[in-house]
Amino acid sequence: MTVILNYLWRGWMILLGAVLTLTLGIPVLLLSIRKEHYPYAYKIIRIWCFGMFYGMGFRYTLTALTEKKIDPKTQYVFIANHTSIMDVMLPCILMPHHPLCYVGKKELVKIPVFGTIYKRICVMVDRNSARSRAEVYRRCSERMEEGQSIVIFPEGGVSDDPSVVLDKFKDGAFVLANKHHSPLLVYTFVGLKEFFPFDASKGRPGRIKIFFNDILAPEMGVNGLKDEAYSQIKKVLLNSN
Repeated sequence: MTVILNYLWRGWMILLGAVLTLTLGIPVLLLSIRKEHYPYAYKIIRIWCFGMFYGMGFRYTLTALTEKKIDPKTQYVFIANHTSIMDVMLPCILMPHHPLCYVGKKELVKIPVFGTIYKRICVMVDRNSARSRAEVYRRCSERMEEGQSIVIFPEGGVSDDPSVVLDKFKDGAFVLANKHHSPLLVYTFVGLKEFFPFDASKGRPGRIKIFFNDILAPEMGVNGLKDEAYSQIKKVLLNSN
């Protein structure tokens, strides 16, 4: 019975996503044509994220592990651990004053309607293509010059091994932060691995724990940023189990 309910719940997600995308998609498309209008499109994108997250029965608590404050006028590179499709909603929910550009998988472009919007608001990467991976840096640089902050999940995807607490980080987010002198926002998401895993027969609504770990200075260098961010996120994950 529990498995059946889970599949029904996942079906509700598809219906909810379709309704929100069809309702909000046209304004997003229109407002994302001109670069200067993207901040307005971002407000609608945030409504979509709130609708999906809360509509699936999730809530969250936010705990700050640092006294550092996010400056509304500063561009950032936002990173967090990645365990669920629902992870992608959280940066938009948490960042009302910073229009975000995600680095995401090219495969999602194939989804009807959503794929068109996704292509407008994201920098897509084909992880099997070295040329595509290299092109990401240039396109992210352009987005940052337009005033957007960047979201990258540095694990590069979700590990196939559920026992992995935190997979190895790739360099991309840290290269961007260092190259563009943008501070690195470090967050840890706890709970979605159990509440909304990629196994459609499992999961349930619940309250997610979000930890705001730190704001790391880009002057730390690529390896320094990567090592410190990895250490902070893994420490929170291990202490939360």
